Amino acid sequence: MQVFGGSSRATTIMLRVYSANLTVYRSPTVLENVYNRWFNVNVIHDVGASNVKVYIDGVQKYEGSGAGGNNHYFKFGVYAEDGASHRMESRWRQIRVLWKNSTKLDIIR
Repeated sequence: MQVFGGSSRATTIMLRVYSANLTVYRSPTVLENVYNRWFNVNVIHDVGASNVKVYIDGVQKYEGSGAGGNNHYFKFGVYAEDGASHRMESRWRQIRVLWKNSTKLDIIR
């Protein structure tokens, strides 16, 4: 999962799986042993505060700085790298994008 957009790099944050562990980029690990199980991921990107938080199953596992920029979007899926197997898969459900403006919280479905 990636939040794209930044002035210092292409992404504000990237969650990746290496050796069955979910990581922010390559480090730190935010969840171990992720294969063949469901878990909840929430990412809060506060552009104004230049801050990113990652919650796994409702528990904050990461907080870091944003990467600047004024145009952001996200995507998720599977990318082959570092000794990829012949079968890679990710499943996602109940995806919601919420953003806060000055008057209300909006939900995109």
